[in-house]
Amino acid sequence: MSRHGLHNGWLVLAAGFVIMLTGYAMRNTFTVFYPVIVQDFGWTRGGTAIMYSLTLLCYGFVAPVVGGLIDRFNPKHILAAGGLVVGSGVALCSLATSMWHFYLLYGVLVAVGLSLIGVTPLSTIIVNWFPRHRGFVFGLLGAGFGVSLVSAPAFQYLISRYGWQSAYVIIGAAAAVITVPLVLLFIRRTPSHGKDGALVQPQPAAARRDTTDSVGSQEDTHWTVRTALQTNAFRILLVISFFNMGLGPNTIFAHQVYFLQDLGYSPMMAATVFGIFGVFFAVGNVFSFLSDHFGRTYVFIGGSLLASAGVGLLLLSQASLSITVAIFFAASAGFGMGIAPMTGYAAVADRFHGRHYGSIQGTIIFAASLGGATGPWLAGVLHDISGSYQSALVIVVCVLLTGALLMWLIRPGRGDVPA
Repeated sequence: MSRHGLHNGWLVLAAGFVIMLTGYAMRNTFTVFYPVIVQDFGWTRGGTAIMYSLTLLCYGFVAPVVGGLIDRFNPKHILAAGGLVVGSGVALCSLATSMWHFYLLYGVLVAVGLSLIGVTPLSTIIVNWFPRHRGFVFGLLGAGFGVSLVSAPAFQYLISRYGWQSAYVIIGAAAAVITVPLVLLFIRRTPSHGKDGALVQPQPAAARRDTTDSVGSQEDTHWTVRTALQTNAFRILLVISFFNMGLGPNTIFAHQVYFLQDLGYSPMMAATVFGIFGVFFAVGNVFSFLSDHFGRTYVFIGGSLLASAGVGLLLLSQASLSITVAIFFAASAGFGMGIAPMTGYAAVADRFHGRHYGSIQGTIIFAASLGGATGPWLAGVLHDISGSYQSALVIVVCVLLTGALLMWLIRPGRGDVPA
């Protein structure tokens, strides 16, 4: 690719980073609004957590469709519409007075908007600008999600200062103002794509050689979701996505602030610890580049083990949690949960990249969303029953370790053939 092409690619990646940050910050508003909404309306944690589970579920259902749209049409139009929808959905939450209002506005409308500007369309666009070192590129893009978690203290400040309804309006309006101009100015396809979005020339052979991926290094522009599903590797990657990119992390995202408040932390202190978690999550995203050098398998497993150790700290601290231990949890779990998903997504791109990659990536995101929808709801229900998050944390540790084991089973040379 020419220097001019690489320059454009970095501009697209930078814009994608900011769009990721802004879009996922909208979904991550839940973690600080959750306790306020429960207290204000007197609802159960399990019932209220459904709004977060529902937004992940809807996001997942829409992701494969969005991937197909990005494969075929001008991404500017799709992402610009997404920025308007996600911002409007968050702002309209200020009018909610019943649980079903939150289910519709946050659970459905925000989910559709985020899917239109989320990791599925952005990774589909950006991966074609950078045919090599995908772990590094996915890490930089994914860091936008990690940095979005750092917005928690700012959201908490807006709630404390203006009330949760006004905070929703401010946050939603900011999202639309930031994302739409960025999309229109900087998001574009590579020159190797025609106006209809089809890949008109394959990547050069040198760009296809990547001996570090976890499921094989062949690249076939004719992969489809159907042919990918015929391989053991892709089916196992779907399970890994459900566990390690979905159920485990999103349970922690949704309930971490509430958990800390239960242990006596003030709302701002709990949000600050969550922000520290977000910083290390973003750092973990960036360090996905290590998988370009040491292999997707080993880096993914290392991240999953580190994350499970961090969550294990919470299991040992049900009665009290010192600020030192809380920060250690935030650092280890944040870094581990940050490095594993983007490494996994890079592994999918290594093996199944091609003209239908958007639909394939969307299917992986769908599996993650199913897991993400299950975890927060289940944790809320288990807390309503037991008055504790202990059983939910045990489940998180188990699924993280299971995903690590499954990634080992599809290490290079294994799990890469049709069933």
